[in-house]
Amino acid sequence: MAARLMKVESGERSTLQRKVLLQLLSQTGSHMTADELYWKARERHSRLSLSTVYRNLELFKRLGLVEEHRLEGGRSHYEAKAEARHHHLVCLACGEVEEFQCPLSEEVASKVGREKGFKVVDSEARLAGYCRHCQEYSQGAQQRQSTKNG
Repeated sequence: MAARLMKVESGERSTLQRKVLLQLLSQTGSHMTADELYWKARERHSRLSLSTVYRNLELFKRLGLVEEHRLEGGRSHYEAKAEARHHHLVCLACGEVEEFQCPLSEEVASKVGREKGFKVVDSEARLAGYCRHCQEYSQGAQQRQSTKNG
């Protein structure tokens, strides 16, 4: 459907490469870097180049089909445009990204916009920390170390 929408709204051709990229972004439900998307897409379309991935990601962003987020390490991650606004939890150890919704963020954006006379058109929250798995691993490693030293 996104490929058909792309052709109607932009006049751009819906190529096999574009279909593969859009399918991967829609079906994975995760946040991928351009490199990750490239390698997954190569499994389906071996003649795809990394520059083609970047060009198409830019096109998809312009058309509102894909969102770009700078998450861990300042690297760009891409995801299919979500229907509901969401934010991101990013693990500093393993890079896992988890989405969450926060209606309060909409209220804050609206309130700050009114107070400052600023028309807020978008907001994004990224909370960085450590996922449950990495916390458990770290605690286990600390316990093993204290047992070893004690």
